[in-house]
Order: sequence, then C-alpha cells, then structure tokens
Amino acid sequence: MRFDTVVLAGGRSSRFGGADKARLVLEGVTLLDRVLTATASAEHTVVVGPERPTVRPVAWTTEDPPLGGPVAGIAAAVPLGQAPIVVVVSCDLPWLEAHHVDRLVTSLRDGLDGFGLRDSSGREQRLAAAYRRTALVDALDRLGDSRDKAVRQLFAGLALGWSEPVRAGDDVDTWADLDDQV
Repeated sequence: MRFDTVVLAGGRSSRFGGADKARLVLEGVTLLDRVLTATASAEHTVVVGPERPTVRPVAWTTEDPPLGGPVAGIAAAVPLGQAPIVVVVSCDLPWLEAHHVDRLVTSLRDGLDGFGLRDSSGREQRLAAAYRRTALVDALDRLGDSRDKAVRQLFAGLALGWSEPVRAGDDVDTWADLDDQV
C-alpha cells in the first residue's frame, strides 16, 4: 500500500539536556537515520525540524509556530504529501525497522482510522503509527489551532488498533531510556 511518512524531529530535547536527539548516534547510526531507513519505502517523507544531513533525501518543514509541539508538526507536514496512508513517527524510535512499518500499514484494515505500536511496557505509541490520511486531516480540522495541543487530543475519537508490546515502540526520552536498552 502507498504511504507517506512524517518524522517528528523538532523538539527541544529538554530531558536530554538540550542535546539534539535526532543526531544521537546508536551503533554508528543517528536516531533520525535509523527511522528514515525504516521508512524508506514511503512515497514521500517529510521531516519536521531543523535540516540536518540524512541517509536519504527528504522534504523538510517546521511547525508553526516553531517548537509548537508534535501536533503542530503533524499539521505542518501532512499537507505536503498525497498517499492515502500517513505513517507518523518520532525520530526517537531507534529499534523501529522496515518490517514494523510494513506491519503498521498492512494492519490498517477496514473500520480502523489508524494502527500503532505498543511499546514493550504495553503503552500505546500514537507517534509510531499509520493513519488514514482522510481521518488525520479530519482530526486536524476538528482540533483547530494545533499549537501546544496534546497528541491524545488530536487522535481522540479515532478508531485505532494496536500491536502487541514490541521493542520497536520504545522511544528514547531520556538518557536512562537509551542506557536501559543498549
């Protein structure tokens, strides 16, 4: 199935002491490049955040206003693609691989607006999921101003399915998250 990818890579990384998480290197590869490799079969990829060197060509955008949060980033990126499915991922998913992305897309069956990964603790990761473009656009329209809105707010009311707990859904929010996993 055809899909576009939105990669959120524009946050402050305050829990990392301001270090740019997208540029953190794990096993010789930046976190951003790991996610870009996992989503390489996308028709179009938009990275939300400051431009950086990447493993493959991508389009770049920033949220409006800058640092307006992940929902503002999604709102800025979604209009830049056309595929019927949009895979939304954060740049801090170092264990995401292409087969996980394929599963997100192929699990988006009739009756679901989105399908996402659960992290290894069972928590639903809305920023590691595939969404029907029409459902995502409608959700953004209903929400209105996207600045500083909670991700849960954006996806409230959508019919979402979830994977079993999987390491690919583990995000890295702090140094401890990274240390615990390597």
